Amino acid sequence: MAERTLRGARLGGQSFEDERGIEFAARQQVGYKCPQGHEFEITMSIEAEVPAVWECPRCGLEAESTAGIEREVKAEKPQRTHWDMLLERRSEKELEEILTERLELLRGGEIGPAHLHRANARKKKPAKA
Repeated sequence: MAERTLRGARLGGQSFEDERGIEFAARQQVGYKCPQGHEFEITMSIEAEVPAVWECPRCGLEAESTAGIEREVKAEKPQRTHWDMLLERRSEKELEEILTERLELLRGGEIGPAHLHRANARKKKPAKA
């Protein structure tokens, strides 16, 4: 077993594979420039979809492609509020009726937090007796 070991080889140090006969994928260099003037190139496959922006390795800002690739503009939906979603389900007249009904129940002590209705309960008990 000692005869078959490679002397002087360290783990992960170097590869003993030969690169003859290996065909590498076609590559392209894509240039980018950030707002602070840093220019750099990224190596990508020719088949890859080239992004319009790339993070600058020096300052972290968004660098734009020097090849003139434009950013995709996504159509943004306006933000829907709770009120908008509520109006999709009910009309304002229905909402006013529900509000009036719930306020009457709350004021009558039938719904709501118990600590708000203890005083009302005490006043009602002597009247029943």
